[in-house]
Amino acid sequence: MRAGRAYELIVTKGGRGPRLFAAPDRVDHLEIVEIDSGEVVLFWDCHAPDAARMERALRADLAQIEADEFLHRWTAISGPGDLD
Repeated sequence: MRAGRAYELIVTKGGRGPRLFAAPDRVDHLEIVEIDSGEVVLFWDCHAPDAARMERALRADLAQIEADEFLHRWTAISGPGDLD
């Protein structure tokens, strides 16, 4: 099963404006929620520009890889610096 059918990405911005104009200290929250149970399985708090980069990578993986591979891959990611 594709990861996008098993998990949902929820992004909560730490401010009202777009990330491009966000204050340097603004923190956005990213959560991966298991659809069947509604439980949060992964989460990160990141500065706005890092959160945008991480959101793009998460959405790409949700659409392309299997659920178990997605969870295994992203469990090892502790933050945006691990994406390189």
